[in-house]
Amino acid sequence: MGLLDILNSVQNSGVSSDPRAQAAPGGQGMSPMAKAMLALLAIYAMKHMRRAEPSPTQPAGPVEGDVSAGLPRGQGGMPGGGGGLGDLLGGALGGLLGGAAAGTVLNGGLGGLLKQLQQSGQGDVARSWVGAGPNKTIPQADLASALGTDTLDTLSQQTGMRRDELLSGLSQHLPRLVDQLTPDGRLPTEAEAARMV
Repeated sequence: MGLLDILNSVQNSGVSSDPRAQAAPGGQGMSPMAKAMLALLAIYAMKHMRRAEPSPTQPAGPVEGDVSAGLPRGQGGMPGGGGGLGDLLGGALGGLLGGAAAGTVLNGGLGGLLKQLQQSGQGDVARSWVGAGPNKTIPQADLASALGTDTLDTLSQQTGMRRDELLSGLSQHLPRLVDQLTPDGRLPTEAEAARMV
């Protein structure tokens, strides 16, 4: 199952009546919530890539400041085309997701997100999403604290969703997305992640 199939399955299986969380009508791209989940993985993929390949003038370590640096900008955020991930995100990151490095990006983004949740005290919740058994819920306030203001502002700008809508949708759909992306109870390898894209 591909990443876009997983995103669509996650948002379509939810009980949300919010039209922003539901799939867009045929041919109109994905819902703002699916874009938010994809953008969240992209943000953590970019952080992962920056940590893995520090520039000569910048030491390795945590990325500080604007998490949207390097993320594609478009009219109203991400383009909503019905193409692949490269079309969806555009720019350099879209090229990566549409190319050979897609497995690295997906793997790094998912790993970075789970690490962030663990570092913010939500490790038990995140492990339940990856492991077998029921997925634990994450309260919106805890998710907001774990992701941080910069990340939420970027997601809101990219999707056009208000912060409360974003947190409501992410707290509802993110557990299932992570669960679907980790069917063997572990992060996918880069090769496995590349097959999902």
